[in-house]
Amino acid sequence: MRSIVVAALLAATAASPALAQDKAPFSGAHVEGLAGWDRVQANNSHDDGVNYGVAGGYDFAGSGNTRFGIEGEVADSNTRDCVGSTTVANPRLCVKTDRDLYIGGRVGTVVGGGKAMLYAKAGYTNARAKLTEDAGTGQTTLDHKDLNGARVGVGAEYALASNSYIKTEYRYSNYQDGVSRNQVVAGFGMRF
Repeated sequence: MRSIVVAALLAATAASPALAQDKAPFSGAHVEGLAGWDRVQANNSHDDGVNYGVAGGYDFAGSGNTRFGIEGEVADSNTRDCVGSTTVANPRLCVKTDRDLYIGGRVGTVVGGGKAMLYAKAGYTNARAKLTEDAGTGQTTLDHKDLNGARVGVGAEYALASNSYIKTEYRYSNYQDGVSRNQVVAGFGMRF
């Protein structure tokens, strides 16, 4: 019995590298950290800031070099727009972006001999905005609002090794109440 167990362990160990080689590039589970430029537009004005967050998903190998994936992201931003001064007669009103949630899908193609993937994405996004007032006596939160919207984007990933990659992505989000967002992000990720 012992020799059967040892033989099975040796066979599994010998098969492991072969199984790893059989996995298609840019497929499987992945997690990544993201950071980049964020522009929020509303009512013909805009403000720029820095966007940062984490994302994860799973990519499936299709026929040939085609990939299909699902993904989710949790992000935040320091984008903020203020008007007025901090006086009772002219209180300072600020709108600040808060957390941003995204879930969607993507479709891509592997290029460059399996070292890169180009993709397009689309999905649902929900961003929170917070309105504050400061009349010189301290900041008060007046309201926060969750904005529902749609996101589309394009990007490229480049494999650094079999389980790590870097990426860059442009995405556009269109929310309710005339709010939109343009972002360019870069990221580092790991595949499992």
